[in-house]
Amino acid sequence: MALLDDGAWQGRVWTGSWTEGSGGTYDAVEPATGDVIAPVGRATPEDVRAAAERAAEAQRAWAAAPFEERARVLRRAGQVLEDNADEIKGWLARESGAIQPFGDFQVHTSAQECYEASALPSHPYGELLRSGAPRLSFARRVPAGVVGVIAPFNVPTILAIRAIAPALALGNAVVLKPDPRTAISGGAVFARVFEEAGLPAGVFQVLPGGADVGEALVTAPQVRVIAFTGSTKAGRIVGALAGQHLKRAHLELGGNSALIVLPDVDVTAAASVGAWGTFSHQGQICMATSRHLVHESIAEEYAAVLTEKVEKLPVGDPFREQVALGPLIDAGQRDRVHGLVTASVEKGATVRTGGTFEGLFYRPTVLGGVAIDHPAYQEEIFGPVAPVTPFSSLDEVAALAAGTEYGLSLGILTRDVYAGLELAERIPSGLVHINDQTVNDEAVAPFGGVGASGTGSRHGGPQANIEAFTETQWVTVRGDLPAYPF
Repeated sequence: MALLDDGAWQGRVWTGSWTEGSGGTYDAVEPATGDVIAPVGRATPEDVRAAAERAAEAQRAWAAAPFEERARVLRRAGQVLEDNADEIKGWLARESGAIQPFGDFQVHTSAQECYEASALPSHPYGELLRSGAPRLSFARRVPAGVVGVIAPFNVPTILAIRAIAPALALGNAVVLKPDPRTAISGGAVFARVFEEAGLPAGVFQVLPGGADVGEALVTAPQVRVIAFTGSTKAGRIVGALAGQHLKRAHLELGGNSALIVLPDVDVTAAASVGAWGTFSHQGQICMATSRHLVHESIAEEYAAVLTEKVEKLPVGDPFREQVALGPLIDAGQRDRVHGLVTASVEKGATVRTGGTFEGLFYRPTVLGGVAIDHPAYQEEIFGPVAPVTPFSSLDEVAALAAGTEYGLSLGILTRDVYAGLELAERIPSGLVHINDQTVNDEAVAPFGGVGASGTGSRHGGPQANIEAFTETQWVTVRGDLPAYPF
């Protein structure tokens, strides 16, 4: 049986079984058609508080389980994802507008996140310490307890599982709040995956809802760590609220990532790299190439080649057609993207192609002559728009690339790899890719941004994951009671 074929999830939330959410239901809508996919259960703050209590109770037994058992569940979860890849890709296409290759990437990477996490339970988790007293002294990592995960709409599987999987593997319970717009592919799917994998009831729960549900998750006393992925605006609110409640918040936020194109490159190949970085998943990726900084000697040629490539990209319904770009998630996002384009044109940018839409389908757009005071340069677009800005020197481009509040991903295209590395050292960025575009992600690599892009690498690789989802505990052991002066 497929994961969601029985329909038991419709109109319900997952608390270890499918139950009615206190907030009733809402309709999941297909962006490409406007059709209703299914009713989805809506949680309330009261549901969150009850879930946090259940999670805290279930977590104790889960943390005490043999590490081999936790590893087995994570390995099984990865296999369930792979076994149901076609179904999950279908939900991603319908609910988030993901084209099939991007759905493939999401399922593959999500499975890899589980496989990598399955190695964490057996990973060394402490160190012996020297002590001036006659005792054994050591530090060990212990589970944080209950982890709250707040995931976004744009890449709903990867951006949820990369926190869920390591947190569970390390002995925590997890309460997930998926974005309401992708609560099926980013929520219900995982409920079924971990049920099939044999995770005990209550250790993982899924509660779709709005900002009130997110606030309740951050403030619930049992939740000790928050893993949030979303906009910088929302992330600032989450971080401030977590700080007030003395909780750790791992924030992966927005980006305005630059692709620097130096004059020694093959322009046609560089334009292909840039096109992929900007137009993958309609630009709705935090790492998307948002600014094309191109040396003035090749800027016009680059823009022309990029425009030619973009004009050939088909846009349409990814669930029913073979297309390169699907729809934007909703009308609000479409209007924001179009507003940035039109405002930049009013300031002097030129539309070389695109700049139009039908429904939620926004034509891939290339903007020429984009200056640093144009909205499409200054702000995260989160849509299929490639602003091209020329530069004249390495000093200038270093200042340009570093000149926004964001610091998520950076790409540098050049034949001189070491010159690219030297240039990258001048630009604050959590991720750097020499001779590649800005959208890269692997389960084995640490991921995170600096500045307004987040609080650094908090996901990926054993060290980052252990630091994110455990606490350090100092332990000493004496053979006899010590003698004290009173």
